Amino acid sequence: MHYCWTTLHVRDMEASLKFYQEVVQLPLSRRFPAGPGREIAFLGAEATQVELISDLDCQEVAFGASISLGFRVDDLDAKLDEMAARGIQVHSGPFQPNPLIRFFYIQDPDGLLVQFVEEKPA
Repeated sequence: MHYCWTTLHVRDMEASLKFYQEVVQLPLSRRFPAGPGREIAFLGAEATQVELISDLDCQEVAFGASISLGFRVDDLDAKLDEMAARGIQVHSGPFQPNPLIRFFYIQDPDGLLVQFVEEKPA
C-alpha cells in the first residue's frame, strides 16, 4: 500500500496555489478542470502530494484544530526570517520538545495549520 495524497478543499485556488508554491515550496505537478465550477491541482515532487480542490458550489471549508501538514526544512531560523519578511504571522512556536527537533506553525489561506520542522541527526 502507498499513501498518495492529502486532499484539501480550498475557497480560493489562486491564493492556495501561491501559498503552497511560494511559502511551502511545493512545485505544481498538475492542474485541471474537474467539472463545472470545479478545479483540482496537485503539488509536490515526491510520491506523496497535496491535492487542492476548488468548487464554486462549496465555499465552506473546515479543518479540525488537531490537524496539520508538516514539512521538513534545513534551517528553521531562516524559515522564521522568511515568514517575517513575507508578513506571515507565526501561529505558534517555535517549540523544541527535545534537542533533535524544532518546529513552528503558520496557517494556510483557509486556516489549516502548516508546520515547518528542523530535525538534527541523532
